Amino acid sequence: MKILVIGESCTDVFHYGESVRLCPDAPVPVFKSLSITQNVGMAKNVQENLNSLGARADILTNNDYGEIIKTRYVDLRTNHMFLRVDEGDDRYREIPAKALKKTDFERYAAVIVSDYNKGFLPPAVLHEIAQHHPLVFLDTKKHLGEWSKGFSFIKINHKEYEETKHTLDDELKTRLIITRGPAGSEYKNTKYPVPAVEVKDTSGAGDTFLAALTKTYVETQNIGEAIKFANQCATKVVQRRGVSTI
Repeated sequence: MKILVIGESCTDVFHYGESVRLCPDAPVPVFKSLSITQNVGMAKNVQENLNSLGARADILTNNDYGEIIKTRYVDLRTNHMFLRVDEGDDRYREIPAKALKKTDFERYAAVIVSDYNKGFLPPAVLHEIAQHHPLVFLDTKKHLGEWSKGFSFIKINHKEYEETKHTLDDELKTRLIITRGPAGSEYKNTKYPVPAVEVKDTSGAGDTFLAALTKTYVETQNIGEAIKFANQCATKVVQRRGVSTI
């Protein structure tokens, strides 16, 4: 099975450490870094999860994702995040038109669009991508609208849903898969619960959900079963530190 991922990528860096005193110059904690982990993130994390699940995933992404960095400073004992610093957001550029033109979409069982709304995928380009394949999954940070009607399924979290629900018509609502954190997921008013677990980090859980959802739907053609498996996978990764693959 081959799946194509299109979207922005970055490098995720996690500094794990401790804070035992306040800065004498300002009322902020002094953070001491004890260990550092690093991995690819965003669309590349979707690709990594697909590969770990046994799919063969290709990607169209920004070529300089290694220079686009999200750095988090996390307390090792409590998992409290003190600070996140993003660098390089201005380095995202619109995907070159030739990249889409030379892509053979027929080679893929499905297409995943992981749109973090950084300028790489404008609405017109997203609309065009949806026309290239009969099975395209979308995860976007944009408000939904006419441009998003060509997508087969749209994965959106509960916060994003609340922000865009005023733009939705009845047709778009039928395509939404809403993730609700510890409350599980929802599709066409059917709720898919998840067990209560200790959550250590939700970073990248949406990427894992999207990868598992797509691969399972391609295999089963059953969206309910795909959502259940995606819930299971996301539940596993939130119990680990940092961004991880299933």
